[in-house]
Amino acid sequence: MLPDRPLPPGSPPPVPFARPDAGRFTPEPPRQRARDIPPPGSENWNAPWVQMRTFSYQPAIFPAMMGPCSRDAKAGDWVTVYDKNGRPFGHGLWNPGARVPLRVVHHGPDPVTDAYLFQLLDLALDLRLRALNLPAHTNAFRVVHSDADSLSGLIVDCFADVLSVQVHSYGIWKRLPALLAHLHSKLGTKRAVIVVEPTVARHEGIRPHEYRSDDVRAVRIHEHGIRYDIDFGSGHKTGFFCDQRENRRRLANWTKGKRVLDLCCYTGGFSLAAKVLGGASEVVGVDLDEEAIALARRNSNLNQARIEWTHCDAYSYARQMRKDGKKFDVVILDPPKLIDGREEIDHEEGMVKYEDLNSLGMVVTEPGGLLVTCSCSGLLSAEDFERMVIRSAHRIGRKLQFVDRTGAGEDHPVMSNCPESRYLKVLWARVF
Repeated sequence: MLPDRPLPPGSPPPVPFARPDAGRFTPEPPRQRARDIPPPGSENWNAPWVQMRTFSYQPAIFPAMMGPCSRDAKAGDWVTVYDKNGRPFGHGLWNPGARVPLRVVHHGPDPVTDAYLFQLLDLALDLRLRALNLPAHTNAFRVVHSDADSLSGLIVDCFADVLSVQVHSYGIWKRLPALLAHLHSKLGTKRAVIVVEPTVARHEGIRPHEYRSDDVRAVRIHEHGIRYDIDFGSGHKTGFFCDQRENRRRLANWTKGKRVLDLCCYTGGFSLAAKVLGGASEVVGVDLDEEAIALARRNSNLNQARIEWTHCDAYSYARQMRKDGKKFDVVILDPPKLIDGREEIDHEEGMVKYEDLNSLGMVVTEPGGLLVTCSCSGLLSAEDFERMVIRSAHRIGRKLQFVDRTGAGEDHPVMSNCPESRYLKVLWARVF
């Protein structure tokens, strides 16, 4: 061991040797966030409860709008909702880990139970079966339209004896067997096809294997005298776009003896209406989805309708028609959702696609012919959609004479506290 050496003059005093654990950092206990602290008086609230930080009459309440919740509030529970001042506001289904943790189903102080969901189902059925009398015209219609029927997170279409179901809420998922049994008893349906998108299942904590769909791949429906086969294995959304039903019938008034181009035709709804109901002289249906075109061909054979089906990208087909100088008397544009995200770049890219498709559609429309252009992007307002269509016309030196603005059928209602349910926009215009 070396002897201690004397310190130079002016040096600081030596630091004594410390044990390995001496001075080790001891973290303070985590501080409670303000939003996690139960507010004064909440011990008297009806538990389980949640409190909102901001006022909103919307059914879907996002995390930034949420305040504290009681410790006993579990995923899938009914919770009593209190406003930011501690007053009773309503009741909803709770899922703390979801992107939409609270879905307010009922506004008001009176307590609710699962029985209230069956009351809402009966109200939805009353609209479709009694008020609209849809079974007199079709056996394919929307039964439950999520927030528009105060059943946030549940979409149900009826196709003959099959219910096609989409679920976006764990609270609904927990109660799904009882809800479907109630619908089957009222509608006389027997089978159900249940779809939970993978991203929804992950965020909501849903295990899709818990409730298996019935073994049904296809079903045949009728609408205004036209028959369609629906293939649940390859179909989009619930399998068939019931929302365009009245627009398909309206189109037939314009197609007598006309040449019709149906871009993004999917399984042929507009094309068949133009030919079978409207008596068009020529109908061309174009879609990039090969399985959709195959089913469209089956549907035209089912109705003994001669239609030219083309498996091709709609943009490429329209450009080729422009190059060939081919024009049509009626052109339908019904693309899939082109704006799917809330990011600005998603909106800009989607708008460019909409503008290009509409400009191409107008180029191949005969002067004085009809353009029927649609958007199912809920994030695109009706006003912005119309401005975009006008811009698409003016940039190629065309003018539009608007004759109508329509949307989804009456079985797709819109609730005042959720205007986003008005997602489908359809413009009818003569092109000059």
